[in-house]
Amino acid sequence: MTDQIQAMRSRLKSVPADSGVYIFKDASAQILYVGKAANLRNRVRSYFGSRFGLTPKIRRMVEHAADFEFFITFSESEALILENTLIKRHRPPYNTRLRDDKTYPYIKIDLKEEFPLVSFTRRVQEDGAHYFGPFASAYSVRRTLDLLKKLFPYRSCTKVITGVDARPCLEYFIHRCVAPCVGYASREEYRAVIDQVLLFLQGHTEAVVRQLKSQMQLVADNLEFERAARLRDQIRAIERVTEEQKVVTTRSEDVDVIALKQDKDEALVEAFFIRKGRLIGRDHFTMEGTRDESEGRVLSSFVKQFYDRASFIPSQVLLQHSLEDVESIRTWLQSKRGRPVALTVPVRGEKRRLVSMVAENAAQEMAQNRMRRLAGQDAMDTAMRELQDALNLPRLPRRIECYDISNIHGTDAVGSMVVCQEGKPRPAHYRRFRIRTVGDIDDYAMMREVLRRRFGKLAQQDQQALKLRALDGDQPAEGRGETWGLIPDLVLIDGGKGHLTAAHGVFLELGISTDAVPLASLAKEQEELFTPEVAEPIVLPRSSQGLFLVQRVRDEAHRFAITYHQKLRSQRAVKSGLDQVPGIGPKRRRLLLRRFGTVKAVREASLEELAAVAGMTRALAEKIKEHL
Repeated sequence: MTDQIQAMRSRLKSVPADSGVYIFKDASAQILYVGKAANLRNRVRSYFGSRFGLTPKIRRMVEHAADFEFFITFSESEALILENTLIKRHRPPYNTRLRDDKTYPYIKIDLKEEFPLVSFTRRVQEDGAHYFGPFASAYSVRRTLDLLKKLFPYRSCTKVITGVDARPCLEYFIHRCVAPCVGYASREEYRAVIDQVLLFLQGHTEAVVRQLKSQMQLVADNLEFERAARLRDQIRAIERVTEEQKVVTTRSEDVDVIALKQDKDEALVEAFFIRKGRLIGRDHFTMEGTRDESEGRVLSSFVKQFYDRASFIPSQVLLQHSLEDVESIRTWLQSKRGRPVALTVPVRGEKRRLVSMVAENAAQEMAQNRMRRLAGQDAMDTAMRELQDALNLPRLPRRIECYDISNIHGTDAVGSMVVCQEGKPRPAHYRRFRIRTVGDIDDYAMMREVLRRRFGKLAQQDQQALKLRALDGDQPAEGRGETWGLIPDLVLIDGGKGHLTAAHGVFLELGISTDAVPLASLAKEQEELFTPEVAEPIVLPRSSQGLFLVQRVRDEAHRFAITYHQKLRSQRAVKSGLDQVPGIGPKRRRLLLRRFGTVKAVREASLEELAAVAGMTRALAEKIKEHL
């Protein structure tokens, strides 16, 4: 037994027998594992007893552990909540956890707004708004939002609604908005549309149809036949969607059905959402760190982490396997819901059939994911090999850095650096540069500045590493510490021979060999590749995977540069307008833009409208009219 384990074991007597959360850390104080217990002393002691009672993963964790700490809670439910919070915050490597759960998206509807929006968000706040989710991906949310927009005419713009706009936008004319901006719908009428969206998202489609049929009859009685026809079409569209929602149970109840398929260090969890007996939605989630874990333990981790963020908890959750700590989880869910929650593992009948169906879907989705990964990785391997051969690279271009410049007549000039690792974007490694030393239109000089700032520090600090890379083509680029210390396998410049010459000049200036850091450029018109060593352009076949790869990286660098350039230009446009008005500071500028939306709208507003904004006076309004 190591000294560290002996030291931890000697502290066991001081651990209380209360409920709480315990944390294991390694020698560098990094959190390895977070757990909860009804009796902290007994649970922590179990890690230092017989090794045969521990799973292989937990045995490995204990071998790396150097310290532990604990938090006492008043109840098991509090311990469960704290455990969830710590797992999400620290993502310990030995815990089973939802992949990227902290960024799962939701649909948000805030009824405190005068004309509420139906919006996409990744932040759930205690603000009284309605949140629907979490969804497994942004695609799932946008697919739902597209359906809602076809069925319900709520607004999708973010402008301030005054009711006095001159004319509505296109969405009104295609019957996708009731146009409160021009006063065609009152606040109450618009709120009725939002209430229908809420009912639909909650699975109460029959109530929505009843409301619309009653409304259709009323407008028909008033001889508003065109409006009645639109309501009829809306009812038919909702009924078609309802018909497509498969009836999976004869009982009119709200149920979530959860099953999984486990494979080595990850598991795919499939969830079906049944409301009033109809399947209204389904999604799948990936759990990480599942190696050597039982199915019940993985499901327990999923249920705790998913329902901690879920906007709705049904009366019954059907499960493929029994949960660990099922009673504490049930108590916690009931406290969140405010009513009883049943956690059931059915063994026969209709409910067992439902669980089997969800389990089969999980297995099929896992198989499809595996095929997609294999196909994608094969294509990436082919692309990297083609690039290595075509550009005569000393190693596979596993890490590609691409650079681009964006400006208009030399103003708001910026540079971008994007990174492609193993054929996939690495946004965390992206960097953007605001050009400091070039004041005129000179893309070559701007590119030189960006590359000096990127590679200057590397050349100073890592000359030995660069020499080793030049001599040893097999040395990996990844795993060298911070982003700036990573040596790319290929530097790609967006541009032709001139841009490449400028970049090569910087490398020569810094003493960086192209054997250590290979260099190439991609000219947009003919999609030709240039390298410093070859005078003639290198032309890859139009069907080449290598060409597709460099095109994707180049386009991403261009997008990233353009986005930053537009942001700076927009900031300058605002600053050149309102910020030059005496007496208008940041707070008043925000209030004016919140009220009118744009500087142009502020310019076109009347004196009375400007003076009516909070914090404004007629004298300030006159100054704005004078300056704008």
